Amino acid sequence: MIYELEDTTKVSHLFAGWEETLIYSCLQKVMGKVYVTDKENPKSAYAFIGCFSFYAGEPDKELVLNKPEGFVIMTPQNEKWAGLIEECFPDAKRVTRYAIKKDTKFDEEKLSKFVSAIPEGYELHKIDGRLYDLCLQDPVTYDFVSSFETKEKYLATGIGMVILKNGNIVAGASSYSRYREGIEIEVDTKEEERRKHLATACCAALILECIRQGLYPSWDAQNMNSVHLAEKLGYEFSHEYTVYEVSADMRTH
Repeated sequence: MIYELEDTTKVSHLFAGWEETLIYSCLQKVMGKVYVTDKENPKSAYAFIGCFSFYAGEPDKELVLNKPEGFVIMTPQNEKWAGLIEECFPDAKRVTRYAIKKDTKFDEEKLSKFVSAIPEGYELHKIDGRLYDLCLQDPVTYDFVSSFETKEKYLATGIGMVILKNGNIVAGASSYSRYREGIEIEVDTKEEERRKHLATACCAALILECIRQGLYPSWDAQNMNSVHLAEKLGYEFSHEYTVYEVSADMRTH
């Protein structure tokens, strides 16, 4: 049987050394959940937030098979977990993601220049209640706010910057998740508005706001375009790692 773990200190050692802020969010009980098969003396666990799950400790088939509903990006701690995911979900798509170092020292003057370079006809705004609702109406902007349980929680603990054109959101950067010391950045731009440096401006504005609030703006890249944008903003590439994309209707063994 699968249990949601209330006392996450019981599994913190299983995730030790894993530099992933989404795991921090779950272990700190800021947002997300941790699941185990043994509440008293767990030897395995997975942390889940948004659409990401992270598997740690001794590989446990029951944990893998009992995945959350819908599309999930499964992240194995090691090759044993990876093999178990492949066994349980043979149709899962194996994907490479790109970790970014967590100790960036930002050039604030450079970031400010990126913000000031927004083209004429576009407006930068911090996400408020009205823009939160607007984000939920479009698949491109949905994940700017969707990991937070409520609007109130996002407005209290999340941070986001969007660019409007004619009253519509065309680009943005926001907190996909929040942990005590910072946020994990989610960024996207509508396809027809790309190559106008809008994402750069939004990210720069978000990073500056994080610096102002004493928070770290963590970055993890889905593809090399994201890596290049991160490097443009001052981040450094760390390493590649493997995840598995598992949809709701994939067959299991």
